[in-house]
Amino acid sequence: VQLQASGGGLVQAGGSLKLSCVASGPIFVINAMGWYRQHPGRKRELVATITGRGCTNYAESVKGRFTISMDNTKNTVHLQMNALKPGDTAVYYCYGDFDGPLGGESWGQGTQVTVSS
Repeated sequence: VQLQASGGGLVQAGGSLKLSCVASGPIFVINAMGWYRQHPGRKRELVATITGRGCTNYAESVKGRFTISMDNTKNTVHLQMNALKPGDTAVYYCYGDFDGPLGGESWGQGTQVTVSS
């Protein structure tokens, strides 16, 4: 399964961005999709995930500011990011866990989000 992310960019602190990620390939069931991020020199960390049934999980640092949603019919996950802070600057990676002929975990290529102060 391939994941194609889009929507990163440069924004001022307090602004908003929306990331989207589309999964393509033979997918029977979406177990979960989500977003992780990696700051320079640090380990990749969870941002938010959503299960195929709509259960969400957020990192404490983004609760109340970020909203994850999924369109199962389009195999697409979105991350609406509001009230962005310079600390949100990172490379954001789309993640998916699928059942199907090519089931398992997949990662997207990463998209840069830069928040200026």
